[in-house]
Amino acid sequence: MARVPSVVMHAVHRVRRVPRALTRRNHSRRPAPATTALAPQPRPWLRAVGLVAVVVLGAWLGLLVVGNVRVPVGPMNTTMALRPSLTGGTKINVSPLGALQLDSHTAPVRLDVNVDQLDPERSQALVDHPERLSGLQEEVARDITHGTADLAVRSCVAVVTGATALGLVVYRRPRRALAAGGLALALLAASGGTAFATWNPDSVLEPKFSGLLSSAPSLVGDARSIVTEFDVYQTELARLVTNVTKLYDATSSLPTYQPDPTTIRVLHVSDIHLNPASWKIIASLVEQYQVDVIVDSGDTMDHGTAAENGFLDPIEDLGAPYVWVRGNHDSRVTQRYLEGLKNVHVLDDGRAKTIAGLRFAGIGDPQFTPDRSNRNGAERSQELAGARLASALRDQRAAGTPVDVAVAHEPSAAREVDGTVPLVLAGHIHHEESEVMRYGTRLRIEGSTGGSGLRAIEGKYPDPIETSILYFDRDSRRLQAWDSIELGGLGLTTAEVSRHLPEENQPGASPSPTDADASPTGSAPAPR
Repeated sequence: MARVPSVVMHAVHRVRRVPRALTRRNHSRRPAPATTALAPQPRPWLRAVGLVAVVVLGAWLGLLVVGNVRVPVGPMNTTMALRPSLTGGTKINVSPLGALQLDSHTAPVRLDVNVDQLDPERSQALVDHPERLSGLQEEVARDITHGTADLAVRSCVAVVTGATALGLVVYRRPRRALAAGGLALALLAASGGTAFATWNPDSVLEPKFSGLLSSAPSLVGDARSIVTEFDVYQTELARLVTNVTKLYDATSSLPTYQPDPTTIRVLHVSDIHLNPASWKIIASLVEQYQVDVIVDSGDTMDHGTAAENGFLDPIEDLGAPYVWVRGNHDSRVTQRYLEGLKNVHVLDDGRAKTIAGLRFAGIGDPQFTPDRSNRNGAERSQELAGARLASALRDQRAAGTPVDVAVAHEPSAAREVDGTVPLVLAGHIHHEESEVMRYGTRLRIEGSTGGSGLRAIEGKYPDPIETSILYFDRDSRRLQAWDSIELGGLGLTTAEVSRHLPEENQPGASPSPTDADASPTGSAPAPR
């Protein structure tokens, strides 16, 4: 038998090894053991919950980013938007006055309307031509209809875009992302249908007020009387538009000073005289202006009796430290009660306290009587009290801890510190004044934040509610500007804000007062 060539034998051996290799490969591809096959898989309901979360979050983000629509409504420029909500309804923000909430519908979306500002030209046209008010209702209705239609389209685009984009990020599959966008659109459509089915047009008759509006409902009037006596309302609307226009004109075209986030904001109040509405106004201003400290220059009470002390309890919840000096209607009983309240800092005898980055010192009114007009020596006692405060201020400066703001109740006492401090605050006379005294100290006298209390009805016209926001530079601790805020008292529908820039802080002004500038015996009243 002939020998088989070695090359052929080698090929045969190669062929014989192939089944073994295939066997090994097939063996490696066999199903995993039963324990691996029984490993827990993601449950369908968990995947559904995850998809819903992506849809809701993506739709919400889309509404936040691109879901706003700017709409002119009558004389107002507004921004409308839809926001997720558990209760639905409509919220109308009229900053800085506050907000109105309407139970307009029940759905998982809320309509937010922000009144950005009143257009001066459109507002003035209504004032100059009152006959146009007869068609204002129809004009507003048309504007709202157009705005709502634009908002619906924009919201649809916003929710689809937001949910689809988030779906791509999470799932990385276009089909799953498009499904998320479609579900978001279906969710918005269902919410809109629910809102339409539960729409309550009578909700405008029972609005809920917050902010300053809750303290001055007369600003918008009784809604039922507006409906039943629309002719009267048309006449009053012209005055309302004019007054609110003043507010927005003032805040939108104030002088060039713009407070930055580091600015110290001080709310100066005075002569509250037991008016409970003052606390709501103060709390609203603290929130809306981000106030750092409240300074009360006295006459918080009327008679200073222990029975009145409960009136002071809301001070603890105003949202900012409360600096207080005693007025001639505040007793020592009142002062001791305030000293026991949290967040209250009582100034007396010239002792300095640092609150919110500013050093304050003050002295209580030396007189205490509801009516001291016939008291002999009253003016002299004020001068003596002011002299003691001035001495304490000079001691503080000599110690290297100068006072930034002095506080006294009566202007006659405040004038005695001229030249020893950059700014002194006072009250008592129930109307606002401001002046730079002979030796460089600015005297700021606040009006009555309580509208003079019960005394408001004694004159021919009620006293307005007055207060001020003072802006201080955090580094120099000097007054940069102030906003005077005035609200009509006892039903008057006025609201005005005006900004003032102190001359002493403008370029080229003289420096703040020093000891060398101070009068050794106090200052004589400067001409006004």
